[in-house]
Amino acid sequence: PRSPLSHATDRLAAATRTSGGAIRLAELPFLTQINVRLDPKGAAADAVGLALGLQLPLEPGTLVRAGELTALRLGPDEWLVVGPPGGQRGLENRIREAAGDEPVSVVDVSAQRTTLLVAGLRAHDLLAHGCSLDLHPRVFGPGRCAQTTLGRTQVVLVARDDPRAGFWVLVRSSFAGYLTDWLLDAAVEWRADTDTTEAAGGEPGTGSPPAARRASLSWSTTPVLANEAGRASAREAGPQPV
Repeated sequence: PRSPLSHATDRLAAATRTSGGAIRLAELPFLTQINVRLDPKGAAADAVGLALGLQLPLEPGTLVRAGELTALRLGPDEWLVVGPPGGQRGLENRIREAAGDEPVSVVDVSAQRTTLLVAGLRAHDLLAHGCSLDLHPRVFGPGRCAQTTLGRTQVVLVARDDPRAGFWVLVRSSFAGYLTDWLLDAAVEWRADTDTTEAAGGEPGTGSPPAARRASLSWSTTPVLANEAGRASAREAGPQPV
């Protein structure tokens, strides 16, 4: 099967290569994703955790990883269990069997989303362009997760439990192409290929994007700043004839 971002593989690799180590972008396709709803104080919570080989995280917005499985606490009674590709049926059955007769909801949502890896020294800065969360490591550090918006797209954002592992961005497959375009546009700021930057109209020696792209990016993420820039230009130009 083709992943939602198979057409963007080369572009993601090029952005990684030309960033000089600042940014790493890649798709992690076909991850197993099982949505689980149950009473966190009920017997099923302990039984499911035991079957998975991990304790389901009890604090909302946190995660627990054990082996190849990661459990994200998305809400008061909701978890997302993420595993390697191809394990949907086995993982779903394991959870159902562990829960027994307890009231639980177990849904395979693997086909609903794909996953983008955002890592590198400037990963926080890249995501901050379009996310309202405070992504400073002291606030949203390793082991945290949240349902939020990135570039006007609803995502599940995951700060991996190893700082060097960067972030997972779980996005609906139908919006994955748009979000990838947004990330690639924002990542131009850290492009180390100055020759390409200058040819595109950017500022020589800075790796910064062309003015048109900067304006587009500012408008898409911070409309107020774009409006302020427009007013500043009008003031510099002086009064215009009518």
